[in-house]
Amino acid sequence: MELAGRSAVVTGAAGGIGRATAVALARAGARGVALADVDREGLEATAAQVKDAGAEPLVVPTDVASAAALEQLFARSEAAFGALHVLHNNAGLAGGEPAWPETPVARIEAMVAVNLTGVILGTRLALPRLRAAGGGAIVNTASIAGHTPLPPDATYAATKAGVEMFTRSCATLRESHGVRVNCVCPGVVETPMLYTTTASGRIAAWLAPVYEAVAPLAPEEIAAAVLSLVRDESQAGCCVDVPNRPRRTA
Repeated sequence: MELAGRSAVVTGAAGGIGRATAVALARAGARGVALADVDREGLEATAAQVKDAGAEPLVVPTDVASAAALEQLFARSEAAFGALHVLHNNAGLAGGEPAWPETPVARIEAMVAVNLTGVILGTRLALPRLRAAGGGAIVNTASIAGHTPLPPDATYAATKAGVEMFTRSCATLRESHGVRVNCVCPGVVETPMLYTTTASGRIAAWLAPVYEAVAPLAPEEIAAAVLSLVRDESQAGCCVDVPNRPRRTA
């Protein structure tokens, strides 16, 4: 799919991977990018970058766990840009501290609602609009943790495994709806989420050894993988790893 003149919706767009993808879509020629997140201040900052990159931003504060909120997001995007062509289901939460099995129940509920339910609802509610536009592309953000055990954050790993299987199960939508659904599976990425899962604002203690052993990915690296999946018409139901590289040692 060529992105020139197209419109997109990016969830979790207030920073990190979502912001990087929104800007990348703009630079690739997208006409408009709707930005969704619960962090309005972060969305406004992303909107400024999207505008500078050449696209029209639309800020829509959105809780992706709410079907009503997602319906409003897609309706506003369609009204602003005329059609919907691309959706990046990116919004997500990690468990942080305390590690599993002491993860607070409220945090577990939130992770399942945002990481998994949000992706399923987003896909379901966007499909009719993408189909009406003549087809399109959906890219979900999963994680390498979705197919590699992560004992300290078992809930996060389970939600991302769910995103992977959901993505694979949507492969047939290319034939039935003209919509290709794929996902990216990053390793550790240098995003604000790493620092917002503990009261101290530091990386969770259980994650620190991993962070010290590998070079964290830049959000722009994940955005590049997202754009590749949007553009590549041969990809449907695919889960693409974006792994970390070991840190260089002296």
